[in-house]
This record gives sequence, C-alpha cells and structure tokens, in this order.
Amino acid sequence: MKAYFLLLILIVSLYPALAQQPINSRDREVVFRGVSLIPMDKEQVIENQTVVVKDGKITAIGSAAKVKHSKNALIVDGKGKYLMPGLAEMHAHVPPVDDLEPMKEVLQLFTLHGITTIRGMLGHPRHLELRSKLQSGELLGPRFYTSGPSLNGNSVKTPEAGAEMVRQQKQAGYDFLKLHPGLNNETFGAIASTANQIGMPFAGHVSYDVGVWRAIEAGYASIDHMDGFVESLVPGLEAIPEQEAGLFAMYIADQADTTRIPKLMTALREKNIWVVPTQALAERWMSPTESPETLGNKPEMKYMNPKTVQNWVATKQKLMADPRYDAEAINRYVDLRRKLIKACNDNQVGLLLGCDAPQVFNVPGISTHQELEYLVAAGLSPYEALRTGTVNVGRYFNRNDIGVLKVGATADMLLLHGNPLNDISQTQRIAGIVIGHTYLPETYIKQELKKMEKTR
Repeated sequence: MKAYFLLLILIVSLYPALAQQPINSRDREVVFRGVSLIPMDKEQVIENQTVVVKDGKITAIGSAAKVKHSKNALIVDGKGKYLMPGLAEMHAHVPPVDDLEPMKEVLQLFTLHGITTIRGMLGHPRHLELRSKLQSGELLGPRFYTSGPSLNGNSVKTPEAGAEMVRQQKQAGYDFLKLHPGLNNETFGAIASTANQIGMPFAGHVSYDVGVWRAIEAGYASIDHMDGFVESLVPGLEAIPEQEAGLFAMYIADQADTTRIPKLMTALREKNIWVVPTQALAERWMSPTESPETLGNKPEMKYMNPKTVQNWVATKQKLMADPRYDAEAINRYVDLRRKLIKACNDNQVGLLLGCDAPQVFNVPGISTHQELEYLVAAGLSPYEALRTGTVNVGRYFNRNDIGVLKVGATADMLLLHGNPLNDISQTQRIAGIVIGHTYLPETYIKQELKKMEKTR
C-alpha cells in the first residue's frame, strides 16, 4: 500500500511536467474543455464548448454534459480562451537547398506560430522528400504544398523548354508550378497551355511582357503580390520600360487610373483567380513609414541569422537611396495596394493569406500574423481577414476538412488567450497549437522558441 501511494505521489508530481510536453493524439485524446469556439463557417463565437481531438481529427464538439471522452484524455482548460482553425501561409519560402536542416528551422518557426499549412513558392527536389516526411509524421510541421523550381526568363529560354519543364515537374510530383518574371508571350504561352493540358496548376508572378489580362485569361491558380495589378491601371503602359516601372510598379502608381479597378475585379472573379496580396512586403520593405534600422531591431529579428537581418537592412537602405524613391509617392502606392485588397474582398475575389517569408523583414510565422493586421488596415474586418488563412484555403485546395472547426475536420487548431474577431492581433497570443496529430502546450512553445533565438 505504501508503494502504491509513493507511485501515486510520483505520478502527481510529474503530471505538470508531462502536461507541458507535446501530446500525440494517436496515443491519447486531447480535450479542450469550456472553450469559446470560433468555427469560421460564419462569423460567430460558440461559448463553453468541449472539443475532443483523436488521431488528428476533431471527433466531438458540444457541451461538457453531452461530449464523452476517454478517462486518460489530456484535459486542456479552455476557460477564457478561444479555439480557431490553424492558419495557412500561402506564400512561404522553404530554403531551396540540398541540406534539410535549414528547411527544418523555417518549418519550426511556422509551426511554433500556429501556421499549420504552407504553400512553398520556390521548389527544390529535396522539398519532395521533406513533404513526405511531414506527411508520414516523421517530421512535425505544417501541411506542405510545394512548387517545383522556378520557371522564369533565365530557366526558360524557348517555348519548347518551357513545355518540357512543365511535364518534368508534373512527373516529379510537385503540387504546382511557380512562375517568376522574365517570361515573354511565347514562353509563357507554352507553359500555360501545357500546364492546362496536363492539369498542373501554376501560380506566382506575372511577367511584365505578359501582363495581368493574359495571365487571368490563362487561368493562374493564384496571382501573388498582386503582380501586374497596378500596371493594368496605367494608361499607355506599353511605352513604359519595366525598369522604369519598378518592382510591382511602385514607381508608376501615381499614373494609375483607379476607375479601371472594377474591370480588373470583374475579370478576376469571373475567371476564379485567387489573389495572395503579400502586403507585408509593401508595408515593411517598400513603405517609408519605418526606417530600415527600426525594422532591423524589431523583436522578431532575434529568430533570424544576424547576417540575414543586416542584408535586409541594406536592401531597404538601397531601395530608399534610389533617385526614383519619393516617400510621399510610395505612401500613395502602398495606399493603392490597400484599395486593391479591399476591392478584391468587396467583389468576391478570393483572397489567400500570404506574406512571402522569409523575405525582407518578414520572419517565418510571425509575419503571417502581421499580414492579417495589414489586411484589416486595408479595410477588411477581422473575420474577413481570418477567412483568407482558414476557410478560403480549404476552398482553394478543394478540401472541406481544413480551415474550419467541425466534427470530422482535421484538427489543425490555435488556442488563443483573446478573441481575434474583436482584435486581430489576438492571433499572436497563442495558448496552444494542434498541428497534425500533435498538441503543443504554451510552455513548450515558448521553450522551443527561446531555443531558436540567435545571438545578436
């Protein structure tokens, strides 16, 4: 009897520590009790719910009196907290290198910030291996959709070469094609027609010579960065060299005729073209609002290699030193982009959450939450912004089991300390994460993030 009590005391003393470690829902149910549920099927909060997760799926939702669970389930106290679907980063950059370790580090930053799905926008053969390890559970991390290596003006010199790259990437097993600048009408035409023939989605940039109207007609799976949007509003664009226009037409925005916006929105909606704004690039890299030095000292930079941060600072310094850079004009450019985002939302053009990370001042995971704030600043409600990283992602991938909380859905979830429908910044106050088959408690998340801090 004495031995029994000693064992009981040992178990009780260990329980807090055990409760702060990742729990695999294959082995043990995870139960969120008394939580406020944000299912995302519509704008609502359902209070005092019990949610049961088993083997990576939501198996029950309801009141505590009606929902049953196993005796050994891990009970998570959800009182005063909010449960919502995990977020997607639809313009991520997993390092396109031969070494898996840098890839794992980027994935871990996404994971520990509640990003449960990513779309990798610059592929590499080893990304296929990485995707397999994530799918099997060998690696803990987000659901991973990956493009192949970039199709651009350097990699595609002829129409025949473009068509062959499309076929090769389809055969290799990539999820989609990533298009970069530099394609001309002939090479783009070969890529698009071949991709459409064999059912290979293509997404990304719109080459300047191709233009957004032809891109829309060709059936992009998504146009990222709103590339080509500003150009489409500028009369006489054919007389403006690409170099003069600047990145994403930042130097010719004042020439835009905003009365053309409705025509653009109609075309995007009718052709079902999804849009990934990556507004964080404009708000952080291009905007004069914050100096390069200020951004380089932001708290989240502690997760990046100091040399990377130095390069980001130098990149923005170089941009702002360009003789064409006029702070007031760039502010108007950033504001035009906000208007385009709002127009997409108001005209039922599908928006997807993505910020292009890691990229200039965009730290993986954190910048996805910041992108939500930029969407709200553009005029979306918090619920509308959240849809871009949840419900819309499920629609985009034709999966009704992700981006919502319901029985049978994949249990990718964020447990939050506050209500993001009232204040979008609450998505950053994470109390727990369910990703794949694993529950990560807050103490573990903070502990692992601490380990990832770089010496500065």
